[in-house]
Amino acid sequence: MAIQPPILRYGDTIGVVTLGSPLNPEAIDAAVGVLQGMGFVVELGRYVYASTGFLAGTDRQRAADFMRMVENPDVRMILPTRGGVGVAGILPYLDYEAIAQNPKIVSGYSDITVLLNALYAFSDLVAFHSLMLLNFRPSEPAYNFNQFFSLTSVYAPMREIENPPGLPLVGRVPGEAAGPLVGGNLTSLVDTLGTPFEIDTRGKILFLEETHEPVNRVYRMINQLALAGKFDDCAGILMGQCTDCQISYGISYDNLIDDVIAPLGKPLVTNLASGHGMFKAAVPIGAAVRLDATNARLTILEPTVTPDEPAALGEQEPPASP
Repeated sequence: MAIQPPILRYGDTIGVVTLGSPLNPEAIDAAVGVLQGMGFVVELGRYVYASTGFLAGTDRQRAADFMRMVENPDVRMILPTRGGVGVAGILPYLDYEAIAQNPKIVSGYSDITVLLNALYAFSDLVAFHSLMLLNFRPSEPAYNFNQFFSLTSVYAPMREIENPPGLPLVGRVPGEAAGPLVGGNLTSLVDTLGTPFEIDTRGKILFLEETHEPVNRVYRMINQLALAGKFDDCAGILMGQCTDCQISYGISYDNLIDDVIAPLGKPLVTNLASGHGMFKAAVPIGAAVRLDATNARLTILEPTVTPDEPAALGEQEPPASP
């Protein structure tokens, strides 16, 4: 069982950092105001507003911001402002032993994928493929907040991950598999191949999602994962949506799944609403899950956070949407 970070409660401190590309200062301030309005204290990273071209400060500066939040005993959760290029650049400069000794909730998606998987691989920490700071806005669907807080602010020994109503999960290859869940954004994962941070899929449930890519490029990246043995090693496959991906030569994303992923013969569930789409199911990277592709169900088999007091198990209500 991986390390579960302490539960997030009303009044806790959230450390906000920019780990990849810069975000507009007005957008940062607006989202910070939403967090404060929800009852949280916000601690801003030293380089949260930094902007040096396509990066928010140097790799070492962004990594140092993250580690300051890790080592700050008042910070309960570390929330990146956004993803964007550059997140992988901080990975060599993180102290994974210190992270394991000071577990915090870390949430994000897109390029934050590489950080989430590194935290599990090197610190044995459960991390969350879920909201970033930019998602804390009044226009965000209530489903997304309910998903986020159900994993970070409610203790439960087992729970099912469900799509929003009217958007069902789809079982494409029947069968059942269980294991730790890894993965996230396809582009980000492919970029780690051949590096010390290459994703380990052995005995794992592999989750993939993508956005704004033509289907022929999605094929290219999936084929690269296949050539690297990542589908041979995994126990099951969970495909998220390909948000705003373009049909190529008459081939759609669903066609690609049928032609390339399904023939691998692994239990396969598709259409998970998580990542870049409007709806964002919260996915715990590193937690044990059961993938039931026969009945199109995805179940988390263990708690994703640790409670403050054993007597209060399950009693915490998640914060309301803004």
